[in-house]
Amino acid sequence: MSRLLWATALMLALSLPAACNAKAAPAPTPEAPASGVLTPSASGIKIVFHPDYLLVYSFDWAAEAGRIQAILHELQGFYEFVKPEPASQEDMRAVHTQSLIGRTFLDPGEVLATGAAGGTSPFTGELYKIAPLAAGGAILAAELAVQGQVTFGLIRPPGHHASADYSYGECYLNNIAIAVTKLLNEKKIERALIVDFDVHPGDGTEAIFRDDGRVTYYGILPGDRIQQLKGMEDFLKEKTDYDILAVSAGFDGAEAEGGGGVLETEDFTTIGKLLKEAAERNSGGRRFAVLEGGYNQEVLGKNVKAFLEGFE
Repeated sequence: MSRLLWATALMLALSLPAACNAKAAPAPTPEAPASGVLTPSASGIKIVFHPDYLLVYSFDWAAEAGRIQAILHELQGFYEFVKPEPASQEDMRAVHTQSLIGRTFLDPGEVLATGAAGGTSPFTGELYKIAPLAAGGAILAAELAVQGQVTFGLIRPPGHHASADYSYGECYLNNIAIAVTKLLNEKKIERALIVDFDVHPGDGTEAIFRDDGRVTYYGILPGDRIQQLKGMEDFLKEKTDYDILAVSAGFDGAEAEGGGGVLETEDFTTIGKLLKEAAERNSGGRRFAVLEGGYNQEVLGKNVKAFLEGFE
């Protein structure tokens, strides 16, 4: 996609209402450079994004129209964007079985018998396009982070529930696992820490790395907001042996999301700061995050921006 088409797509996305009560945003004109090329910005963090993440590829919460726009409305004007390429088959096979990959990449218009509750879920025909692009977004975020650039992957579908041969919970490929595995396989890092603050921890990520001593996985502990933040803080103080900090950033733990969430918007800034400080102590500041859950479009963008303000 040319830069002109990129800018046009992003302007159109930001001109759409993100939610019934979401504020209208002025039409921005950010341009995304080619993959991996950095441009100056007022912020120290880069957003990995592709217009195809706006595609409605299924009928689950993560794929809802307006969800990504709600985040773009809050981030536009503050951050520069970089555009990823799809993950390669080789990168995907380093984590997932060919059987799972084959089930994910159906021809447009086909139906996959997978859903958040294990039932059948008809897709729009876009999953074959957007799933590898989400994994590619995580890869680009990780590769830039190794170079010292803090990044956030504004990607979808989410990935942290997908294991090597099984996908559920609105996840199809495990984006963060694919990205971390690529860094390990290419000897760019020796050890990684993955922190997941989604209210539904990444059981797929944990399963993928369960027997890999090079990767430590931490999922946010249940409890009230103070207990959750204290638990993360204590863990991050104890864990020191990693070369990069990778974050599965889920925002469905917000109280406004319902479903057992307890966190306030300012808590996401605190989480971002805790993770930033841990990375600065232990991994030379090398860190990146990718979007997982978070569905209430009235608060999602504000919560993502609050996290980034702490994380950068």
